[in-house]
Amino acid sequence: MPPDATLGHAADTLRMIHGAAPSAAESAALDGYLVTVSDHGMNASTFTARVVASTHADMFAAATAGYCALTGPLHGGAPEPVLEMLDAIGSRERIKPWIDAALTRGERLMGFGHRIYRVRDPRADVLKSVIEKLAANTANLPFAAEVEAYAREALRQKNPERALDTNVEFFTAILLDGLRIPRTAFTPIFAVARSAGWTAHAIEQRRRGRLLRPTSVYIGAVPGEA
Repeated sequence: MPPDATLGHAADTLRMIHGAAPSAAESAALDGYLVTVSDHGMNASTFTARVVASTHADMFAAATAGYCALTGPLHGGAPEPVLEMLDAIGSRERIKPWIDAALTRGERLMGFGHRIYRVRDPRADVLKSVIEKLAANTANLPFAAEVEAYAREALRQKNPERALDTNVEFFTAILLDGLRIPRTAFTPIFAVARSAGWTAHAIEQRRRGRLLRPTSVYIGAVPGEA
């Protein structure tokens, strides 16, 4: 569907996805998500966008490069697996045995842990409050809250020195699912939000006018003949 310039960004995004005007609560919920994840330091996609912008490539190239970084599962790809995990657990009675078995096998619990935060991701609580305001469309919230609570406790018991805590992906999955956004579109919706950050970083990088060229140091074995 073509965009409608008279609508806000979040409202028009939902309208184009569903083919019908969203409610005010739905628009506010997506807007809260877009603002919360619009930028987050020098993450992989933002650094990629800045490198491309530093060559004086155009804005389309810089933003596209940032999006390409999202195709890897380690950056921006966790919300869909969070829902798959919740689906696999299925019921309240299975929360403890499922999580315990997963941790025993050494599997990662999706939606927990972050490269930057050693405590609870502060964005998680922002999105949780957004979801609570959208309560009519989020029937999974009580179940998900029980999963989160037990997972946090199990992770603390497994590694008390450096326990993994809830990250933004956990509540992103519940929020986007509550907005009836297809799971396959979760990463593109993340990109809709992050494009604001990519654009701002690219503009800043171009104003500096310097080509980004990190230095590398060889740490491998020295050939015998050398």
